[in-house]
Amino acid sequence: MKKIKNRVFTIIEIGEKGDTVSILFDYFIMLVVFVNLAASFYSTFDESVPYTNVIVTIEYVTAIIFSIEYVLRFWTADLLYPESGMVKSRLKFVFSFYGIVDLLSFAPVFLPGVSIGGGLMAIRLLRTLRMLKLFRINSKLDAFGVIAGVLKEKRDQILSSISLIVILMLAASMGIYSLEHDAQPEQYSNAFSGLWWSVSTMLTIGYGDVYPVTIAGKIFTIIISFLGVGLVAIPTGIISAGFVEYYSDLKYRELYGDEKALMLYEVEVRDKHEWVGKQIKNLNISKQEIVVCIVRSGEKIIPRGQTVIEKGDIVYLFDKEQDGKVGTVNIRKTI
Repeated sequence: MKKIKNRVFTIIEIGEKGDTVSILFDYFIMLVVFVNLAASFYSTFDESVPYTNVIVTIEYVTAIIFSIEYVLRFWTADLLYPESGMVKSRLKFVFSFYGIVDLLSFAPVFLPGVSIGGGLMAIRLLRTLRMLKLFRINSKLDAFGVIAGVLKEKRDQILSSISLIVILMLAASMGIYSLEHDAQPEQYSNAFSGLWWSVSTMLTIGYGDVYPVTIAGKIFTIIISFLGVGLVAIPTGIISAGFVEYYSDLKYRELYGDEKALMLYEVEVRDKHEWVGKQIKNLNISKQEIVVCIVRSGEKIIPRGQTVIEKGDIVYLFDKEQDGKVGTVNIRKTI
């Protein structure tokens, strides 16, 4: 039973290179999501009325598939969170982001008294979130992990720039209220009316429902527009710079790692070693060591926590504790 459970877990998780069944399962689930969304989209057209029974059938069939997948993920949750117990790991899955999205993608369909029509449209739209997994299917790099890492790395700068934007919005709302209230008491009845104007002006939305009519108000609007264009672009620049730094560092390690004074281990994993079949997050290595790259059958793989080590892999580990020490470059350790 344990062997079956392990196999089921590897199939329903993101497929690794060489595991055809797991990769096919990933694409099958995404195909089901696309079919379900296509049916939901088509159901909003008047022309779909003659095909209502077909749409309802697609809804139920896809919901059954989603429910089976959810049950399998719930069953194998202890393998996804091996550091937690049987009960705790399942609770972690149920209350995780994808766990909640997966549950809401099919559960309402089976509730008594709930129609499949437009009343469920808001819930069915949650299934679009399942498409986020497209970025991870058969990918050597977890795209959302990179985004989260860059945002975490630059969070202080991003929060600072957002704070400046909020301060300018509040100042602009009070300023435009003072300048326009007497001329347009209905349009600028309070500071919130000014806040709505400052948001639409600074973000260049330009709804045109609230605008200044006095000379002072128009001059003030020109100043705020210029300041807004500059400030709103700051977070975008910070995030873009973070991505450039990340990929530059990644490329440098990949191409020129042997020229840096780092403790870089090249580990060739042979048969019957304790690493074979283990996920990277479960490897028995020190906290100072980081798996930075895996070479498998001549191809480079950027490791994720759930990546499984296979026989014949060449694993590159970086020792943070030895960073900068000369004479410790590219030490080969075969195990």
